[in-house]
Amino acid sequence: MIGDLLPDTVVTEVAYDDPPEARLEPEEAEAVARAVEKRRREFTTVRHCARTALTRLGVPYRPLVPGLRGAPTWPDGVVGSLTHCDGLRAAAVARSGDLLSIGIDAEPALPLPDDVLEAVALPSEQRRIADLLATHPDTPWDRLLFSAKESVYKAWFPLTELFLDFNEAELALSPDGTFTARLLVPGPVVGGRLVQGFHGRWAVRDGLLATAIAVPA
Repeated sequence: MIGDLLPDTVVTEVAYDDPPEARLEPEEAEAVARAVEKRRREFTTVRHCARTALTRLGVPYRPLVPGLRGAPTWPDGVVGSLTHCDGLRAAAVARSGDLLSIGIDAEPALPLPDDVLEAVALPSEQRRIADLLATHPDTPWDRLLFSAKESVYKAWFPLTELFLDFNEAELALSPDGTFTARLLVPGPVVGGRLVQGFHGRWAVRDGLLATAIAVPA
């Protein structure tokens, strides 16, 4: 599902369980040595996905140790993104000559818990979600918005190394499987180009939803 949302220059790998052959490098194992078992399984499998995707991209694997704000440290010349939720772990990688950054996120296709939407959505976004729920009630629009904001942050952070709050980008979801994000803070200048927002895609399938952004080089 995530692979369908990204351009052909991106290599994706998805796991729907935790394969027994998944393993960590010593530096990675140290990073989750004190974590609960569920966190260790997710961390291990998503790096197994990254290892497989990088191999298919033709790039030697190196330990993906969490760096600043927990972002994975990708090999030189590579951009990527990781995500995991109950029932899915995934990695997406590409060469930095093709893309500036990638952001992916997966979530269960269920409504958000009570009061969460108000905490993560601007008033304008809340109004649009209400309109979408009225016309397309079978889609979990509030959870999609949350997921899209996660993908926005993952696409933003490698370009800036700065935190981006939920209320610092205004998103608009479309029933056609796309979304846009307008930055409400100064965007980064990359390669002489000012990045003022992002365009992404979304999908809902088999009890899961996913969002993805690929920022072209």
